[in-house]
Amino acid sequence: MTDTRSPRFAQWLASLIFSTICLGSVVEVDKNSSSADSTTAKEWAVASSAMKFVITFIVVCMHMNPISSIIIVGTKIEGAIIVILVALWISTVAVVTDSRHGIAVDEFGAVENGNLYYFSWAGFMTSIMLLAYYLQQAFGLDVAGGIRNRSARMTTWSALLSTSLVVMGSSGNYYDTTCGGVGQEVKCDRAVFGIILGAMSSLISVGIVGMKIATRKAPFLLEAGASLLLVVLYGFGVAILTSQNGPGSALGNLYYFTWASFLESFLLLTSCFEDYSAAAAASAQDTTTTSDNNNNGGGGISLRNRPAEGGAE
Repeated sequence: MTDTRSPRFAQWLASLIFSTICLGSVVEVDKNSSSADSTTAKEWAVASSAMKFVITFIVVCMHMNPISSIIIVGTKIEGAIIVILVALWISTVAVVTDSRHGIAVDEFGAVENGNLYYFSWAGFMTSIMLLAYYLQQAFGLDVAGGIRNRSARMTTWSALLSTSLVVMGSSGNYYDTTCGGVGQEVKCDRAVFGIILGAMSSLISVGIVGMKIATRKAPFLLEAGASLLLVVLYGFGVAILTSQNGPGSALGNLYYFTWASFLESFLLLTSCFEDYSAAAAASAQDTTTTSDNNNNGGGGISLRNRPAEGGAE
């Protein structure tokens, strides 16, 4: 019998598992919470987790039945459900990782509930994969391949833009919730640096991505210079933001995404260096070939036209 399951069944099953873990974790947090603060946020976290669980459970069950799978697999219904799921995961991540609500992280942004924090991010990334795979099958739109083929390093610049926005937002969130009291001057000053760093790198990334979309390329020297600048800035950022006296010292969004931004900047710089080295080697080879042709070309013709020794007189 033909397998009528979607090629995305593994992602749907993973999304169901992540939704189940998040639902159990957020219900436990809400049950054990003795504070009346952020009641609305916690209620929304519970509601969105419950909706994701119900949606993914129904979709997985429909995949298991040959008749119901025809309704869901590769149809517009599946596409609409995936879009709703992406929106729910975005709202869940935004709420539970916000230090103002104290759900998955504490007031300083440190991870307090590991299951809820990590599986919320895992569920979000799985929903993005679902959307990309659906677009590829339903409309022949290869999002990931299109980004890669659009221009060199397009994917890495896009990823850096995303992580830089998180660095900026997390630093701003820390400043809003923590700063203003006595004894927090050093961390607050560093949080301001994180806001500036995230904003600056986001603007640079937007500019490079915009040029690559509009013209399929960006000036190489501009891209290489921007990569070098960001490596230096995020090198300082890692040292300043994630050290013991930094606002991102605890494991949380600011810690992870500052390091992710530094690694992405380093990858961009190494990719630019590899392109430069390849271009330099090709140029040197072309120069050598041209020089050899100029030096040996005339001599070859003379030898071919010279009479052989010992020939007829």
